[in-house]
Amino acid sequence: MTRTRLDAPLASLEALPGAVGERGAPVTLRCEDGDSVMMAGALHGRLARPVGVWLEVSTTYHASLAARDVATLAWLIDLDHVVVSAERDAASHAEVVAALLSDDEVNFTNAVAAIAHAYNRPAPPTPVEVWSFDGAALRRGGEVLRESSRATSGAVTATTYD
Repeated sequence: MTRTRLDAPLASLEALPGAVGERGAPVTLRCEDGDSVMMAGALHGRLARPVGVWLEVSTTYHASLAARDVATLAWLIDLDHVVVSAERDAASHAEVVAALLSDDEVNFTNAVAAIAHAYNRPAPPTPVEVWSFDGAALRRGGEVLRESSRATSGAVTATTYD
């Protein structure tokens, strides 16, 4: 499986629908100088296919907040996946996001979170795949993808993972 991440500054927002349309592989959007969720949301009605969003969780942007943002974004655009990137425990942060993408009560504990009696409603209207990125590889279940190429066109950089 191949996936492509498009890194772009907010000033290149107008170029993203075309850049997304040029790719055959699933595309993940990452904003270089702002909020990736806001950038993807600004593309409402301008994308001809589903996309994903790349989120960097940290001590100031927790996985639970990322899950809230993903659930909201999925109602604005055709969102089919999210990549949760973190300096440490990326897979655990991704588990938190995945657990919170339902209408059900969430009771969940792992290495980075203890969640009891939580809700994150409404859930996305369609399933959203959750991937993790630890700085070296994209992971989801048993799938592991590594960077295979990188190319820049204008202000948009496309990084391919195989």
